[in-house]
Amino acid sequence: MGYELKRDGSDATLKIQGHLDIKTSPEIDKWLGPQLDDVSSLTIDLAQVDFVSSMGLRLLLSLQKRMSKQGSMRVTNTQEQVMDLFDKTGFDQILTLE
Repeated sequence: MGYELKRDGSDATLKIQGHLDIKTSPEIDKWLGPQLDDVSSLTIDLAQVDFVSSMGLRLLLSLQKRMSKQGSMRVTNTQEQVMDLFDKTGFDQILTLE
């Protein structure tokens, strides 16, 4: 599991590798929180994420709510099994998926 945030002014891209689950989601949330204060556009790259648990969905929902107040958020490069989860849970209607 790994993650990194790349900034370009007020735009940021969060790249996550591995699982987005009960262990990693709180860790990412705590680490990422203060770094988003002046971000107006957040891209979450899930190209290397092959599993998302309910805690991962909760993190994405929390980030979506925060970024809708600050600007925008989009999720990119979603793998098929994660996209299936988004479809089944209705997250495909909540998140901006590209």
